[in-house]
Amino acid sequence: MDAGNNYHLTTAKHAIEINRISRFFGSTCAVNDLSLSVEAGEVVGFIGPNGAGKTTTMRILSTLDEPDVGDAFVDGFSVINDPDRVRYRLGFMPDSYGAYPNVSCIEYLDFFARAYGLAGQDRTRAIRRVARFTHMEHMLDKPMNGLSKGMKQRLCLGRALIHDPAVLILDEPAAGLDPRARIELKEMINGLAAEGKSLLISSHILTELAELSTKVAIIEHGVLLAYGSVDDILQRGHSVQTATTTRKMAIVDLELLPGTDGIQSWLEGRPDISGLRQRGGAYEFSMVDDPVRQHELLVEMIGQGFRIHRFAPRRRSLEEAFLHVTRGIVQ
Repeated sequence: MDAGNNYHLTTAKHAIEINRISRFFGSTCAVNDLSLSVEAGEVVGFIGPNGAGKTTTMRILSTLDEPDVGDAFVDGFSVINDPDRVRYRLGFMPDSYGAYPNVSCIEYLDFFARAYGLAGQDRTRAIRRVARFTHMEHMLDKPMNGLSKGMKQRLCLGRALIHDPAVLILDEPAAGLDPRARIELKEMINGLAAEGKSLLISSHILTELAELSTKVAIIEHGVLLAYGSVDDILQRGHSVQTATTTRKMAIVDLELLPGTDGIQSWLEGRPDISGLRQRGGAYEFSMVDDPVRQHELLVEMIGQGFRIHRFAPRRRSLEEAFLHVTRGIVQ
């Protein structure tokens, strides 16, 4: 549905295309020569420290701000030259929004449906559709300023979906939600991606973002530092180059039973282990992500008499990759 107006579908190559945008606020460069693209059906996690330029970028994509340099496109339309067409193709869920007194949920959704030009049965069906998708059918008559944080997030997501956009921009959608509400929000985002919608999501909850996203973009000080698949980002700076190939690395968490001595010096003498760190009575190190090699190492440890309590290889987390890529620069 395209809101019943003359905003024709396009065959744009990218759902979102950001082309070398920069945005200045006085002497501060909030976004610095940023370029990236999002394909149809992709979920891109947009992460960075506070003040990195994430919200400014999202506001530009949502036509709430303009770049000083460069341009951005949504479904092939420029945010500068065709902002009206962009707005009909994009749904924006900001990190904060007003809760109006004496306005019910259905009145709130109805207002935005009218703003997008929906009328009559089209408007009624759109409200029912988003209420059903966000599981708010039983809440429509309730005043919106009396909703819980989780229900307000659902309502704001419903508002962003009211005109059935192909592209969604979600700025910290899980902020302040309890665990159950975060799980329910994640299910809704997965459902939107399954429908073929493209999503750009900013969040500080990196574990959940890694589970949701097909790609991750890391920004700091207005500069894009890394962009790629989740697996590529997790392995960035965490692989070894051999003569014939690049081998992915795994992190191994190691715990010993009390009374086991000498493991640290033994591990430090092995060429196949790097990044050894001790944390209390436990150790952490990196080695090639190969189950056979890991098994052989464990067998050697036991053969040396080390009393192993836990030997657990794992992938590097998105938090660890984020700390590796960024330098803690804020503006």
